Amino acid sequence: MDRPFEGLARIDLRSTDEAHARAWRERCGRSAGLDGTADDSAREVIAAVRARGDAAVVEYTERFEQRRIVPERFEIDLDRRAQARRRIPPELRAALELATARIAAFHRTQLPRESGIDEPGVTLRSRPSPLRRVAVYAPGGTAAYPSSVLMAAIPAKVAGVPEVLLFTPRASDVVVVAAELAGVDRIFEIGGAQAIAAAAFGTRTIPRVDKIVGPGNAWVTAAKRRVFGVCDIDGIAGPSEILVLADGDADPELVAADLLSQAEHDELACAVLVTDAPELPAQVDAAIARQLIELPRVAIATRSLVDHGAAVVVRDRAHMLEAANEYAPEHLELLVRAPEELVAGIRTAGAIFVGDSTPEAAGDYTAGPSHVLPTAGAARFASPLGVWDFVKYTSIIALDRAALSAQADAIVTLARAEGLEAHARAVLMRTRGDGA
Repeated sequence: MDRPFEGLARIDLRSTDEAHARAWRERCGRSAGLDGTADDSAREVIAAVRARGDAAVVEYTERFEQRRIVPERFEIDLDRRAQARRRIPPELRAALELATARIAAFHRTQLPRESGIDEPGVTLRSRPSPLRRVAVYAPGGTAAYPSSVLMAAIPAKVAGVPEVLLFTPRASDVVVVAAELAGVDRIFEIGGAQAIAAAAFGTRTIPRVDKIVGPGNAWVTAAKRRVFGVCDIDGIAGPSEILVLADGDADPELVAADLLSQAEHDELACAVLVTDAPELPAQVDAAIARQLIELPRVAIATRSLVDHGAAVVVRDRAHMLEAANEYAPEHLELLVRAPEELVAGIRTAGAIFVGDSTPEAAGDYTAGPSHVLPTAGAARFASPLGVWDFVKYTSIIALDRAALSAQADAIVTLARAEGLEAHARAVLMRTRGDGA
């Protein structure tokens, strides 16, 4: 039987007890879980889809989902898309439209510009251009998230990607409508590692893509990692996570609500409180216990908090900031006095939510920036999904004869230092005429 919630695990970083420091290092050293049975299974599925195409997609869909499909029915047709539009409630469509408008408006600010240098006889350019075709993956069934479709597909369309494909098993009406609003061109009702493999390598029915983005389960994540290099991916996603920095002025009920907003996602989700107010964790525990009673996903949230939740007590505000940068959270909330004063010092967070009127839930749906964020500490080096993920750059170099001659001696010297005589001669033939 699962353990009941009896309070967040305590880590006291004010203590000289090495056990507390070790417990915090372990939390900060979490990973997305790249190895194990999911990785082995993904390898098998990818090999089969690469070798047998559509037939393997059909086989694995029946094996893993108990759903029989034929290649001719992989794609959701226009008639079904129209039915989905008619069936969803008007208030749900209105909410999706509001989110769509705000996400698109924000991401239009990220459009790249050509850059470079113009000198006499020299033109150097970095030219951005959109990828040609990308795939968005969206989980299906009880884990269907139309918001993730908007957050992944809209930046791609804003970037100018001509063709965006959505892969999702058992597509719900709301996911189909979200895809329509986001500008998705084609929707394929297949999922799992077989969908990732089909998108990466292409089949008779499914076109090959340049990049795959979007969240998925352990098998989807393992498959994305394995096809990286054949195509690009957005990153290796781990369970969702939130770190809340809260001081003595924070409302324990709001802290509890925001921790629960992540805990209800997944039993593996991480919800962590960091505070310099020693009395706050007990108050938050009591608030969590009260709110759990009426939470529909109480079992999931409880398991998450019991297994992965924590309350970390630090000495002062500076140590709260230090803890945040060590943890490198996907979502970071600032429920503190003068929260804006901390923002400049935070270097390792996927998204920062400033003040008690900015819950993480706003970022999930309507604020504007994509909620596809680095997890498992990847915020140390990775960024939120954005227009930049769907653009590649090409270098353009044009030298006239005088400009090449001015660089020729250096080019020849470097080429010969590397033992590449043909490189040197290719320059000398242009500048001296004999290649000597």
